[in-house]
Amino acid sequence: MLAVLPARAELRLDGPMTQGGMIIGHAAPGAAVRLDGEPVRVAPDGRFVFGFGREAAPSAVLEVTAPDGRTERRMLAIVQRTWDIQRIDGLPPAKVTPDPALDARLAQERAAIGAARRRGSDALFWAGKLAWPANGRISGVYGSQRILNGTPKQPHYGVDVAGPKGSPVTAPGAGTVTLAEPDFYYEGGIVIIDHGYGVSSTLIHMERVDVNTGESVAQGQRIGLLGAAGRASGPHVDWRMNWNGVRLDPALLVSPVPEN
Repeated sequence: MLAVLPARAELRLDGPMTQGGMIIGHAAPGAAVRLDGEPVRVAPDGRFVFGFGREAAPSAVLEVTAPDGRTERRMLAIVQRTWDIQRIDGLPPAKVTPDPALDARLAQERAAIGAARRRGSDALFWAGKLAWPANGRISGVYGSQRILNGTPKQPHYGVDVAGPKGSPVTAPGAGTVTLAEPDFYYEGGIVIIDHGYGVSSTLIHMERVDVNTGESVAQGQRIGLLGAAGRASGPHVDWRMNWNGVRLDPALLVSPVPEN
């Protein structure tokens, strides 16, 4: 069994060690990193990024092997959060289960979203401070879930910022647009931005999309207009963050949202 060694000065972990959190690590250049046995990509300067999803276990194991071959093993304690669960009964079945006639369209759109999130790059924009994509009231939080007529629906994996219809939605961080579509069924206007190393932002429910797939964007650049497109109950932007297939909580990565 690998021994637990004292922490080395060159290994540092920054970020909330909690479900939904994103951690930025700093190791010696040339180090190799594994999280629960799976390799984590490391930048030439030794920085790396990883995160924990909504259902993350209470602990994880991080192994960092320095260029000299010495391996440090850290046991990470992950804070377990309590989620807002809402039960709604008595709804018409059509409000709970989508029309089967939409299956082909929904499958195509899900595939496009998945492919866009997998287009990782060598960019290091994830290492910088992120910014809110809009100003307004928080109307939905990460991790919440509805149980409709006894059927658990997918948890909400983003944070919703409500605001006036037509107000600007901006890029939370710099990167490359890997998907820009004006009219997906659930998402309405959707933009996905690759920040590098598997980290991406997804912005949905926009009434207008102002960027194109393949375009480079700067942090704070307008990418569309806030709306209620797709399946939305009112004007807002739903901001989601991913590290590869792990869904992160954007609210943990920024300062409190400024309100209008």
